[in-house]
Amino acid sequence: MTYKTVYRFKNIINEAMVLGPNNKNITLIESFYKEEIIVRNSEVKIVEYSENEKILIILFEVLETIFENNIALNEVDILGILNNLTLDNGAALINLFLKKEVLITTFHGKTVFPRTLNQKLYIEALDKNDIVFAIGPAGTGKTYLGVLYSVSRLKAGAVRRIVLVRPVVEAGEKLGYLPGDLKEKIDPYLIPLYDGLNEALGKEAVDKMMEKGIIEIAPLAYMRGRTIENAIIILDEAQNTSLLQMKMFLTRLGYNSKMIITGDTTQIDLPRREHSGLIEAVNLFEDIDRIAIHRFDRFDVMRHPLVQKIIERYDAKYGN
Repeated sequence: MTYKTVYRFKNIINEAMVLGPNNKNITLIESFYKEEIIVRNSEVKIVEYSENEKILIILFEVLETIFENNIALNEVDILGILNNLTLDNGAALINLFLKKEVLITTFHGKTVFPRTLNQKLYIEALDKNDIVFAIGPAGTGKTYLGVLYSVSRLKAGAVRRIVLVRPVVEAGEKLGYLPGDLKEKIDPYLIPLYDGLNEALGKEAVDKMMEKGIIEIAPLAYMRGRTIENAIIILDEAQNTSLLQMKMFLTRLGYNSKMIITGDTTQIDLPRREHSGLIEAVNLFEDIDRIAIHRFDRFDVMRHPLVQKIIERYDAKYGN
């Protein structure tokens, strides 16, 4: 079998960083492209006439440029680059990591920024629109980034409150049968939202803000009859809203407020005969100014690499 050199690293240090500990990164790349890759003396060789030659040249240029600028990439980052890389967007991916558009610095000092081009477009959509529907599978950052975006706007003084809302389908919205006060009843259903809040602000600060009403939690059923101003309202798991619930929620929007509606249309828990309010809303509002429909897919998954494979298998067997 004949091999050809397709890329040369600038130096052995760059080579080592791109290969990763115990060649972990190069193994991931080989698995992704189903391609044998040989790296010796800073030269990258692949089988002659490989259909992956052009994309691999761009990939190694992207990775070397990012690493030589002292930016650490973990396995999830590498996979994100592999999933998003095309023959035309190498420079955009480099800029994504080199020119980080920091969304927020968390309570523990971690800087959070979009890690895929689609996540960057999501943040831009949140800036430009009053209502944003974020649809996609688990692990794409739709809820996490939505929460952190809300905290960043709260800290900047752009809004006065954050309101967290969720349909409690599992309990049939009949929360009276659960023990405790309202917060204790709905807390188990809001864990993904709390995770983002606690990471951004610290649990103690979150608890204090909830006591003062700066951060509010509410089951969807409790939103009826309200108009919410100067706030960002996040509706999570919106695929489990009915048509009437979604209409009711959207019409709560008040002056100087934004709504972020997140959901995964492949995980609907509603009774079989009931249509998802999220799906209907997306169909109704696709072309309205200041309403954005932002779609994520499995290529935006930023969790363990196995999550993407799990989604792929389910999609292959059962469809989207």
